[in-house]
Amino acid sequence: MNINDNIESPLKLKISFNKLLEDYETLSKSDDEFIVAKANQILEIANKFPELREGFSDFSTLKVREKEIKIILQDTFNSLLTKNEIKTASVPFHDLIFNASERFKSIIKTAGDDFKLQIKNMPEDDVYIIACTIILNYCYGYNLNLRRPFYYQIPDENGIIRYYKILYNADFCEVIPTDIAKPITKEDYDDLLDNFDNKELWREKFPPNSYIFKGFVISNIFDITDDQSISNIKSSLIIDETCMEESFIESFHEIFSSLLGVKDIKVGFSSYNKEENTFERVYGIGANSFLINNSDSKKCTDSLCKWSYNRLLNDNKYFSVSDVDRMYGLSKGRTPHIKTLHQQGIKSAIFAPIANDRGLMGILEIVSFKPQELNSINAYKLIDVMPFIVSAVERSNNEEENLIEAIIQQECTSIHPSVSWKFKQAAKKFLLDSQKKKGSKASFSKIAFKNVYPLFGQIDVKGSSEARNLATQKDLSLQLTLVDKVLEKLPNEEKLPIYEQIRFQIESFNTEIKNEFKVDTEQQLTSFFKQEIEPLFIFFLEKKNFAKEEIENYFSKVDTNLGVIYYYRKNYDDTIALINKNMSSILDEKQVNAQNMYPHFFERFKTDGVEHNMYIGESITKEESFNSIYLYNLRLWQLQVMYEMENSFYQNQNEYPIGLDVASMILVFNQPLSIRFRMDEKQFDVDGTYNARYEVVKKRVDKAFIKGTEERITAKGKMSIVYSHKEDEIEYLKYVRFMQSKNMFGDDVEILDLQDLQGVTGLKAIRVSMIYQKNEGDENTFYTYDDLIKEIKA
Repeated sequence: MNINDNIESPLKLKISFNKLLEDYETLSKSDDEFIVAKANQILEIANKFPELREGFSDFSTLKVREKEIKIILQDTFNSLLTKNEIKTASVPFHDLIFNASERFKSIIKTAGDDFKLQIKNMPEDDVYIIACTIILNYCYGYNLNLRRPFYYQIPDENGIIRYYKILYNADFCEVIPTDIAKPITKEDYDDLLDNFDNKELWREKFPPNSYIFKGFVISNIFDITDDQSISNIKSSLIIDETCMEESFIESFHEIFSSLLGVKDIKVGFSSYNKEENTFERVYGIGANSFLINNSDSKKCTDSLCKWSYNRLLNDNKYFSVSDVDRMYGLSKGRTPHIKTLHQQGIKSAIFAPIANDRGLMGILEIVSFKPQELNSINAYKLIDVMPFIVSAVERSNNEEENLIEAIIQQECTSIHPSVSWKFKQAAKKFLLDSQKKKGSKASFSKIAFKNVYPLFGQIDVKGSSEARNLATQKDLSLQLTLVDKVLEKLPNEEKLPIYEQIRFQIESFNTEIKNEFKVDTEQQLTSFFKQEIEPLFIFFLEKKNFAKEEIENYFSKVDTNLGVIYYYRKNYDDTIALINKNMSSILDEKQVNAQNMYPHFFERFKTDGVEHNMYIGESITKEESFNSIYLYNLRLWQLQVMYEMENSFYQNQNEYPIGLDVASMILVFNQPLSIRFRMDEKQFDVDGTYNARYEVVKKRVDKAFIKGTEERITAKGKMSIVYSHKEDEIEYLKYVRFMQSKNMFGDDVEILDLQDLQGVTGLKAIRVSMIYQKNEGDENTFYTYDDLIKEIKA
């Protein structure tokens, strides 16, 4: 069997000791008689068996000449060091080892019968090309440094992975061109330098088996488990994405097992919240916290005893618990961290502070389920890895702070992605100006967009003020009734005139609620309940022995935070919140598609319903790509999405605590305008006096009446489209007809004139009924507003 079988390489391998024997020929001329005798003995063996010098590729020769090879390699594999040195003799790019030290043999034997020795980071796909670079170095004198550290991963007797670095001694190798070898010119070399990954090019210049490798390599192997474990920890912590994977912590268990030489340990983390003085669980990396036993958070003083608290938080030093059960007995289970470890079945542990010059950031927790496996001695090894963990946590904390800032910006002072480029541009200029002026105050550039087309739409809850007042009246009336029931239960001897006066006051309040409910009525009654009724009822409970059941019933219905009954108002508030949430989610989801059609500015607001602003134009996209077709498309999209929002509202009305109606309206503004970001208000607004007319209309139009009537333009079950130019009417009537064809709008299209608003005249509106659609199996069922309400109430 040939060692070159099943290997594609430009090198044909031959095991040869020629270069080593040449060294012995030199030694045979030494002045040292002992050295000369040894050299002559080895040369005599070589002369008897010429294949040892000429080279061979047959595996069987290794077996036949095993004794002679061992004698030739005696000096290389010193018998005095064989139990200490880890050394092998082999050929390159092959797993064949034909001589090894006793230490190496022992390591392989301990690894087990099923262990297969393999270089872990040998790039198999690049072996051919690496062999070519060796040829360039040996035969053509080019100094190409392609050395990489290779290593073995071999388990020890405890199953812990240990790392061994391989250093090659290639002094006894030679590379000889064959008849099929192609000469390599300077042009060939230049070509190859920029084409490392072009295997076909290398195969062309160095055909398979075109060179002979004669010799052998000696591998000097060193145990670098500690160094490699530290490197692995460093590598794992450097890569942000890896740290967030659930598998990250599992690999950490293995790495720390190798570092500490302890099998089956677990690694946990807890972060330190300085403001709250708590330890908190770290989410997102699959880590547990053994210190707080997987609670979300726990007070530091409840997690540690006084000594351990001072050790970690003040001194920032690690400590170990080598025998948890022993310490649990000595402390009688009163020491917090010992008790927690004992409850989890942990037998030994190390706690190391993750701290920088600003103080503690978290705790590294290493635990074992065997006593004395972890102790202060192997904990000493953590000194080398803690700087990398500290650096990773610092980076993570900075990223978290940036993420929090981003969330605050998104949720509280959002800058829409479509215009963020303008803010970045201004911010860069601001930084540059600040650096140039060196102390002089730089000014932030004005953020404005010219010639953009506005779109505004709202879906408003109809009669929201009346519904809120009705809910308030019901809550207040119910609370007055409960108070009166308590006063009814007073025994005769307790019926003081003051209680009669309170009952009279209750009756007066009831009359006011029913007949003259005013803005300050709610405030007056809230003050009455808190200042007069609540102290009186508490006095009855503590000092008297009557109406106890009625008083407890009263307090059970009163909201403890508000001091009033908040039942009907809560239903109202919950309904408004749910309406806003559901409709906003539809709008936000549809916006993603709209932005893909053509980028534009978008913002929405939750009031008693949902409003949204959009601006589209060349100055926002920053590209010469805008066309009026994108404006028309966005207008149609807006009309369709608002229909979907209202349709969804009525189809899911049974989800809401109380029944309310909504009305939809779109405001069409024909002319482009300018918008400017107002730094003080952190929002966009129209820029200039002329453009302010748009804002005036936007704020007042939903309250406008149809000319000559007392009827509002917005109506339940109808879409209202407000405009001022004939071309807008023509455009939107096209959209209406299109949506009528989709069974979204009815046939009752109205063209209406609106009464003049303050400073605004000539407004008109298209109003059309909506046809609500409900999926029933494979068919769509269509309803007018009246049909839908009848079905809901049925």
